[in-house]
Amino acid sequence: MSNGAGSMIEIRDLRKIYRLGKVDVPALRGVNLDVPSGEFLSIVGPSGSGKSTLFHIIGGLTPPTSGQVKVGGQDLASMTDADRTRLRKRTVGFVFQKYNLLPNLTAGDNIAVARFLGGNNGRPDAQFAEVLRLLGIEGRLDHKPNSLSGGEQQRVAIARAIVNRPAILLADEPTGNLDTATGRAVLELLLAQNREQGATLVLVTHEESLANSADRRIVLRDGLVVSQ
Repeated sequence: MSNGAGSMIEIRDLRKIYRLGKVDVPALRGVNLDVPSGEFLSIVGPSGSGKSTLFHIIGGLTPPTSGQVKVGGQDLASMTDADRTRLRKRTVGFVFQKYNLLPNLTAGDNIAVARFLGGNNGRPDAQFAEVLRLLGIEGRLDHKPNSLSGGEQQRVAIARAIVNRPAILLADEPTGNLDTATGRAVLELLLAQNREQGATLVLVTHEESLANSADRRIVLRDGLVVSQ
């Protein structure tokens, strides 16, 4: 483990316990991890290993039970709710496993809202128009999510995540509902954000080939990092 210098994400003794009735269920049992700025990190592990919990805590969506998480040098626990919201709007791009698109807005408006919340009110540039073309959704922007296939919704979610060129991209199974060719295109787009834009990319996946394409691969099991 590094000493944290130059790290975009620093995690120390991170623990998360969920209370189910009268039973405590530990999801994370003391995770320590540094992710240097600009690294592509993949996280693998069996279902229930704590991958999604770690994903949500890094993004400031779920508070830990104990331990410390710093993102961009900022301690999430010491930030106000408004500060954490601002971090999610401007610094972190999310690709959720369940998309989380706003159902009453068109695909184009879902992307536009992300631009607005990130403080970018101008028209998308030619480079982003090319992203939409590569994702195959440039002709689907007037459709609401319930008129899109699962794969199309996933691609809209990816466009929304990268539209503001965030410093950190958190992706949870980003190719899970895509055919092989589209999955490859999505991976190339995420890698471009990492390699060309310098984004730190943290990817949760069950796909070994995807995990092995990362700069570093860590394995979570029973809420602990068992190899990295």
